Amino acid sequence: MNADAAAGRPAPGIAADLLAGLAIAGLLLPEAVAYAGIAGLPPQAGVMALFAGLVCYGALGRSRYAIVSATSSSAAVLAAGTLALEGGDPASRAAIVAGLVVLTGLCFLLAGALRLGGLSHLIARPVLRGYTFGLACVIALKQLPTLLGVPALHGDFVPALLVDLLGDIGGTRPAALGIGAIALLLLFLCERWRRLPGSLLAIALGIAGSDWLARHGVALVGAMRLAPQWAWPSWPSSGQWLPSVELAAALVLILYAESYGSIRNFALKHGDAVNLNRDLAVFGVANVVAGLLHGMPVGAGYSATSANEAAGARSRLAGLVAAGGVLLMVLFLLPWIERIPMPVLAAIVIHAVSKSLRLSAFSPYLRWHRDRLVALAAVLAVLSLGILNGLLFAIAFSLIMLLRRLATPRLSVLGRLDGGHDFVDLAAHAQAREVPGVLIVRPEEPLFFANAEAVFAQVRHRVADRSDLREVVLSLEESPDLDGTVLESLGDFVAWLDARSIALRVARLKDHARTALERMALPQLPPQALEYWSVEDAVLAATPAAKETT
Repeated sequence: MNADAAAGRPAPGIAADLLAGLAIAGLLLPEAVAYAGIAGLPPQAGVMALFAGLVCYGALGRSRYAIVSATSSSAAVLAAGTLALEGGDPASRAAIVAGLVVLTGLCFLLAGALRLGGLSHLIARPVLRGYTFGLACVIALKQLPTLLGVPALHGDFVPALLVDLLGDIGGTRPAALGIGAIALLLLFLCERWRRLPGSLLAIALGIAGSDWLARHGVALVGAMRLAPQWAWPSWPSSGQWLPSVELAAALVLILYAESYGSIRNFALKHGDAVNLNRDLAVFGVANVVAGLLHGMPVGAGYSATSANEAAGARSRLAGLVAAGGVLLMVLFLLPWIERIPMPVLAAIVIHAVSKSLRLSAFSPYLRWHRDRLVALAAVLAVLSLGILNGLLFAIAFSLIMLLRRLATPRLSVLGRLDGGHDFVDLAAHAQAREVPGVLIVRPEEPLFFANAEAVFAQVRHRVADRSDLREVVLSLEESPDLDGTVLESLGDFVAWLDARSIALRVARLKDHARTALERMALPQLPPQALEYWSVEDAVLAATPAAKETT
């Protein structure tokens, strides 16, 4: 028994979790209410989602720091998707949201059962950063009317939103703008002193002046009904199943990509293990429970997870303590929560997404000259096509760019470097020399059905340029496996070489590729022509002329 236990004090780790959980509870509750506003749902939808996420992940999850709750990205996608499904009618849209969240949870559970832990890898990091930047722009822009006290904006096309906002700006309520600006200033100032709870201070200030603000036309949160709703969720109608499943799949992709990034970052920082498939299943359970409670979809948002780690959390107990803290606040402070001015919540949302509005996130891609177009396309797609369609377009665009690069491969012709054992690209190394009678080529991308014909066409062109050829050495170090199209193309190429009395030797084969060629059993490509572990071995075995140069 340690000294803390003997003295009746909690162990240091437990004490840290207690303090961290209580600290972040004050941040999570107003954010949950604010995210419900983004989704166009009543405040209790965000609070119920918060309870479901904290309790389910705290009991079943693996990450020590992940805080699972509603996120700004999923709230925005939910708003856009359900408006499209239900034609904008609030009553019918609210009825289907619960079923959609349950459907999202079932998709998570199915992905976990199928062990699709790499699902989030479909979204490249430049796409995710561009999407996050564009999403933050849309969210912040759509919070400005609340901050100004003018009618809400509808839609996702940013130029149209800006036109509508400029048309309404003349009706700005000074009281709403004043309390919103003060809240924003307070939130940004408290970033310099992390121990000061900026959100709580802004909320306390707003509540203190709520009577005066209400008299001057500033909207308050209003009545919240937090009794659990156990009614079975409404399922989509027959004509809405396909778009509902598509929207649920998009929510899974967004939530898991964001959650995986948060969990992985802190796992690497602290040397923790990550279990992707278990997390998929836990997110499934959390979303099913959230849907049954008529809450929003949930995931591990980066801002809440970062706040939990910064508050000193040591284990998942901090999330459970936060759930208890939120429950106490709801039980004893609900009348005060209902008096929070809406511009204060808008300021909290704008402050939360402002971290994603930093152009420095794109500087590595500009410096590396890599994926700049992909990141820019993701931003423009979200701003012009909407949140959901923009994400899907950005993912498709990144995959098209990948296929375009793979389908137009570079072929390097290799030569011996300074008479040594290394063979390098002749175009990049002027001191390298060709081996007489031998053409050595290396595709710089993996061979597959889309580029095989183009690669062997380039090799034929190189062969035609050499009148002294007796052997061709093909280095396949970049190709871990060969599909049917590649094998057929290689067979045609070998026959073409044989007709010209030129032999082919294949070097640096991976095991799967070697097995495929052995099963192909080409008479012009016997097993001994595949057994070269290095380019030098293949060159030395090629011709007597080649051996004399070594």
